[in-house]
Amino acid sequence: MIIGNGILANALRLYDKEDAIFFASGVSNSLEKNPAEFEREIALLKSVISQYPDKKLIYFSTCSIYDPSKTDSPYVMHKLTVEKIIAEKCLSFVIFRVGNAVGRGGNPNTLINFLKNSIISENKLTIHRNAKRILIGTDDIAVFVDKHMYKLHNEIINLAYPYQYSLPEILSQLESHLNQNADYESVDEGSFYNIEFDRYTEDFFKGLSPDEYLKKLYSSYL
Repeated sequence: MIIGNGILANALRLYDKEDAIFFASGVSNSLEKNPAEFEREIALLKSVISQYPDKKLIYFSTCSIYDPSKTDSPYVMHKLTVEKIIAEKCLSFVIFRVGNAVGRGGNPNTLINFLKNSIISENKLTIHRNAKRILIGTDDIAVFVDKHMYKLHNEIINLAYPYQYSLPEILSQLESHLNQNADYESVDEGSFYNIEFDRYTEDFFKGLSPDEYLKKLYSSYL
């Protein structure tokens, strides 16, 4: 059973299962501040858990939880609240904390969509040269979950390509893919946070260099 209809839910369609719930519905905007949006997701989650107590719940959280600059973010606090509810109420679950997801279409405010649209529209960008981001394609999320969900029991897994991309790296490859230069200035700002990945994640992406993975994301989704 798949709950949701966004880019991640669509990527999971091929792997739908009768004995599991893929909860891919909820607040997708990390800048969201409206309490009603968070309450809506929690209400839906609790309803699903109560209706299907025997099904394994697969939930998609965020690696932004590790970002010290977002400790007080309503979005991050909401995700932590949801994780706590799942741990307390579900008999069987796996929580995947994912990086910046790249998919077909979706929220225009996600990192790659924002940069792509800015380049195409010739909007001026300010790039923080010290900032780094972790990325993962929605199809890779779906394949990884399908491959490992039954090996994991009541666990939290960090899921992203295990490499911190600098914004200049991301932008340079994107310019090449779009065959169009970005209008931007680079400032000496930004930060990043370390994330630990388990052997399942490391092995999943083994043999694929950071440069190759970035090219794969752009060619697959843009």
